[in-house]
Amino acid sequence: MGVLLLPETLRQRLGEDGARDLVELVNASLASAKEVWNETAVERLERRLAETKAELIRWMFVFWVGQVGITVALLTLRH
Repeated sequence: MGVLLLPETLRQRLGEDGARDLVELVNASLASAKEVWNETAVERLERRLAETKAELIRWMFVFWVGQVGITVALLTLRH
């Protein structure tokens, strides 16, 4: 986690306890934002992987149908 430095004037006005609490609040907020961002990134990645998998299965099916068609055509022409 990054280091948050408060300006001396703000630290004096808030006092040590107030400054510490403010730093903890900001750090907790940043950690929460990072967690949300990570969850969003993971969900987006999982969705893209699922879409890619579906597209690959579709193309595999087209390839297999084409191969069967060509094999049947060649066997029919051979006889």
